[in-house]
Amino acid sequence: MGAEEGDALVHGIVSGWRGAGLSAEDLALCEFASKLTRNPADMSPQDLDRLRAAGFDDRAIHDATQVAGFFNYITRIADGLGVEPETFIDEWGRVDA
Repeated sequence: MGAEEGDALVHGIVSGWRGAGLSAEDLALCEFASKLTRNPADMSPQDLDRLRAAGFDDRAIHDATQVAGFFNYITRIADGLGVEPETFIDEWGRVDA
């Protein structure tokens, strides 16, 4: 995958991962991460079973949970402290002229 294809994939995921043409495995992972982020109290053993059915072993599930949890944590810290994005980071969706 070239850089332009990779950029298009990333932007497609950010703007709507359900319609970004992801593999079944990636869709299952995104669904898991989304639920963990938005409704953590609703997580159940069935969520883990869905990842296992998509081909993830327990180590991969652990790693995915750690990554999603870390990003949720650090985003809440930044939001809580009013941290502004770095000036060198482009906003998603911004089109350079």
